[in-house]
Amino acid sequence: MSNLGKLKPWNPSIPPELFSLNISSKLSTNSDDIKESSKDFGKIVQKILPAAVLYPSCANDIIDLIQFSYDLSVPFHVAAKGHGHSIRGQAMAQNGVIVEMNSLNNNNENCGVRVSWDSDLGFYADVGGEQLWIDVLRSTLEYGLAPVSWTDYLYLTVGGTLSNAGISGQIFRYGPQISNVHEMDVITGKGELVTCSKDKNSELFFGVLGGLGQFGIIIRAKIVLDKAPTRELKKLVQGLNYLGGFMFKKDVTFVEFLNRVRKGQIELELKGMWDVPHPWLNLFVPKSNIMQFNAAVFEDIILRQNKPTGPILVYPTSRKRYTHPPPHQPPSFNIYI
Repeated sequence: MSNLGKLKPWNPSIPPELFSLNISSKLSTNSDDIKESSKDFGKIVQKILPAAVLYPSCANDIIDLIQFSYDLSVPFHVAAKGHGHSIRGQAMAQNGVIVEMNSLNNNNENCGVRVSWDSDLGFYADVGGEQLWIDVLRSTLEYGLAPVSWTDYLYLTVGGTLSNAGISGQIFRYGPQISNVHEMDVITGKGELVTCSKDKNSELFFGVLGGLGQFGIIIRAKIVLDKAPTRELKKLVQGLNYLGGFMFKKDVTFVEFLNRVRKGQIELELKGMWDVPHPWLNLFVPKSNIMQFNAAVFEDIILRQNKPTGPILVYPTSRKRYTHPPPHQPPSFNIYI
């Protein structure tokens, strides 16, 4: 995360005064903790070790850490780590401090998942940034509700996906997860806890959503909810033009469908294939270039050259579904992801 207003080089080490703060008992320099916090899902970037790991019990612990770094003439790196599913070391902090966001789950006084209703907003959930989407799903379904936009894999933190985009098959209809947030509590690079929305501190709000963690750490997000879908197989099939012999169905519940990647994860874990390097790549391709991309990648590299590959997912969508397209998107009205 950036420390706002700091233009000097980063401190190559953390100052010993850090361990005299009130959060000292929640800081660890244990070699096992250091090693564990320096891993991510990608398994590509190696040996970027933090100097310490913070296990916060509340937002104030994170505030104390960032304020301490900001007040130094030369700050040190601070990075928030959720479930560790970055691909290329984005949640690492060499010689700095990793904030293990999952630790916030140990305090029942933190936000967790709270479902509410508002006459202007409708149903929504106040969700802690450390919460996994699978837990958000389970909690909201108790009320017959669910978020409208998902990722294909649910064992990711809310703060993590909102710091990127949060993309899945629902994007063509509802947009990414970052387009379905009413409000957030964010700890800025100055160590200030700020509530922001499209109408309040909007510059921070739109900077943090899809901002890759460079503008703050998401502590709480107010997520859009709608009624959870019910099964309507007959209605879906009616009106479609198809040959009866080619129709097939796979009967799964709403939760099983959303959590479908979890089954594949368990199978790969049993084969020892889950903890291997994942050189995955996400691309935003403008509609104007999709045919060239198809010819060069799908038809040439994959089919003609027969290069081995993993799963390929393509999501056509319109920028209309983005309330604020992230700066890394191409300037095209329609895009393929």
